[in-house]
Amino acid sequence: MYQLLILIPLTVNINSFDEGWPDFLEAAEDMDGLIRESVSRVDRGIYGQNNIRRIYSFVFHDKSSLEKALISPPGEKAGKIIHEITGGEVILISGTFQEDTLDRIQAWEDTVEDS
Repeated sequence: MYQLLILIPLTVNINSFDEGWPDFLEAAEDMDGLIRESVSRVDRGIYGQNNIRRIYSFVFHDKSSLEKALISPPGEKAGKIIHEITGGEVILISGTFQEDTLDRIQAWEDTVEDS
């Protein structure tokens, strides 16, 4: 899987952002290939410098699906909206996305130890 992360810095006017977010989301959810989305609201930094308020994740099947989605009409519309509602202060990054459960990891470790 492949992931697009949208990082919203503390410098973004969050009220204006929240007002425009439904328009962004409507466009983004029309992108072909999108299979999952999530949000993390950062409430404090644990260690190191933090200037991020929110992290949005959009997961696609693969890199090609993400790239096609971004250049599609809904993707371009979503891009314009996110730029407008953040005043250009948004950070976009992408990369592979892998996920597993601790139960599955521990079961695999038990199998390896028994070998």
